[in-house]
Amino acid sequence: ELTGLKLPACSAILHMGACSSTTETNETYLRENNFEYTRSLAQYCLKKDVRFIYASSAATYGAGEHGYSDDESLLETLAPLNLYGASKQRFDLWAKEVGALKDIVGLKYFNVFGPNEYHKGDMQSMVRKGFLQVRDAGVLNLFKSYKSGYGDGGQERDFLYVRDAVAMTLFFLEHEDVAGIYNVGSGRARNWNDLASAVFKAMDKKVDIKYIEMPESIRDQYQYHTCAEMGKIRAAGYTGTTASLEEEISDYVNNYLLPDKHLG
Repeated sequence: ELTGLKLPACSAILHMGACSSTTETNETYLRENNFEYTRSLAQYCLKKDVRFIYASSAATYGAGEHGYSDDESLLETLAPLNLYGASKQRFDLWAKEVGALKDIVGLKYFNVFGPNEYHKGDMQSMVRKGFLQVRDAGVLNLFKSYKSGYGDGGQERDFLYVRDAVAMTLFFLEHEDVAGIYNVGSGRARNWNDLASAVFKAMDKKVDIKYIEMPESIRDQYQYHTCAEMGKIRAAGYTGTTASLEEEISDYVNNYLLPDKHLG
């Protein structure tokens, strides 16, 4: 029995659940859900010799002043910009401190998008949010930039289609000899304007982007660039490839969003 739940016999636990809101301000809630619960699951798995794979986050990299390397020797240098990222970082550091990273796997997911995210409300990807905006109003809203060197909509992210995120995750389920913390991304940085243009193209609509003010409450917490270093997962043996952002968005829009279909 674990935290009130009776777990059936299993060979692995993939723990993807968490409060993933980057604007959450309840530190106690984040500590209990993102750190303490994850720690309980990890301790259970370590005790029972069960494979444990958990979701960390690219939010742990903060503004990227120390890069985006998943080298575990650099964990202590990272400075998350929000409480969500800090809660994920706290577990990563605990796992390293107790020596668990030789047995468990932490995956730093970057900006994942794709089918079956429809229940996530405000935490849906900008691909789906943008699709809904274009469908309903013909315009897609993006935040203005408040940092020199980045134009409006020029803020960059490492976008990853969910099928590729799943493939990378299953690699670790299938290779029990691999452990530690790994980035899960495309290894390419693209900006929000690129994403918006791809949504319009996939919907066969004229590009119409409106740049809106970013709430002051998140301006100091906003990441202007993320890009996963993918050398470590490659060295571990992962050989999968990712398509272009435009191809992935076209697949998502035309095969799932327009026909209102789910995956599976």
